[in-house]
Amino acid sequence: MSSESDRWYDDAAGPVVRPYAMTRGRTSHAAEVKIDLIALVVSGSPVGDDGDDRALDDHSLSPEHLDIVERCQVQATSVAELAADLDLPVGVVRVLVGDLLEAEHVHIHKPVPPAELPDERILREVINGLRAL
Repeated sequence: MSSESDRWYDDAAGPVVRPYAMTRGRTSHAAEVKIDLIALVVSGSPVGDDGDDRALDDHSLSPEHLDIVERCQVQATSVAELAADLDLPVGVVRVLVGDLLEAEHVHIHKPVPPAELPDERILREVINGLRAL
């Protein structure tokens, strides 16, 4: 027989077991899109006129999936913000968002790569040209 102090409790497992269980042991998602920390997540299944939400009808989704969909219906939210708001590791949130993306419950708006941003020198020349008018 084991004593009361020898028993293992979920609380004693710490923060590692829960995220592992939430992702079913996965460390990556099936979606083919790279999910950046600053990528904005927007709900792809808005509540319809009759109050129906496609995500709520998907019984394969965990409560954490539903939390993400709910937060992203109000406003676009970055992956980093979702992780902070839900108190989950970023890796777990990426896997969950990937699941939602694959099921078409959310959309991702990728940040503009720095190479595609306009050159600061050109912007300064435009501003100076406008001031000269």
